[in-house]
Amino acid sequence: MATVLITGCSSGFGRLAAQAFARKGHTVVATMRTPEKGKDLVQEAEASGLDLRVVALDVTDEASVRSAVDEAIEAVGPLDVLVNNAGIELRSSIEEAGDAEVQAQFDTNVFGLLRVVRAVVPAMRQRRAGVVVNVGSIAGLVARPYGGLYAASKHAVEAITEALHYELAPFGVRVAVIEPGQFATDLLSNALVAANFTEASPYWADSERFDAKVRTLVPGGEPADPQEVVDAIVRVALDHEAPVRTHVGADAEMIMAVRTGSDFETFEHAMRTALDWWA
Repeated sequence: MATVLITGCSSGFGRLAAQAFARKGHTVVATMRTPEKGKDLVQEAEASGLDLRVVALDVTDEASVRSAVDEAIEAVGPLDVLVNNAGIELRSSIEEAGDAEVQAQFDTNVFGLLRVVRAVVPAMRQRRAGVVVNVGSIAGLVARPYGGLYAASKHAVEAITEALHYELAPFGVRVAVIEPGQFATDLLSNALVAANFTEASPYWADSERFDAKVRTLVPGGEPADPQEVVDAIVRVALDHEAPVRTHVGADAEMIMAVRTGSDFETFEHAMRTALDWWA
């Protein structure tokens, strides 16, 4: 059985992944900025005899990250699996996002991930064993309008994952990234919206129309069950033969099938046709 530390467990993929690993008999440290949001996770674990504990961890705070990792190791011993799941989304046109809003986006999705990696990976490297699973997005491979800064942060996660894969492989540490499409989580409802990105924005109407069109890429027009992503996270974390990149979701698979092997102009035309979006 593995010891697993997961960031961003207050909701969505993180919470479900914590439950999934624990139900399979693994020892789980579910971290979140506000531990009170994890009380039900602890109660469920205690009622079911699962080995799961909640630890406070704010990925935007170096001291919080270090303290949480130290607390986790003291409680459960060496960490076998790190799942970097914590993330936020900034909704805005590129033009209208302010510096502080862009910094908040990258501080969580990129610098937050790096803080946790720096705290966890050295021990894995020294033990010559361990797995790092980063939760990215199909947006990390194909940017979309009005979510381009989120996509930029996830592009960074792709690059970091790929470089870490090369750097840590000689030390026996495996690195992978999960790339979900549209799934039913709180990511959008918890999204940051740039102060200038309002109904008065010249981009607003096109953004609303684009969001409606994008939903048509998902079977049934509704975001898919997030359990599919959780199953992929668990599988990739535990399967030593898992690929570095794993697309998850019908929309992600379709987008990458079109994107792979074609130039940008061909891809753009295909996606505009599929979405009937010629703005």
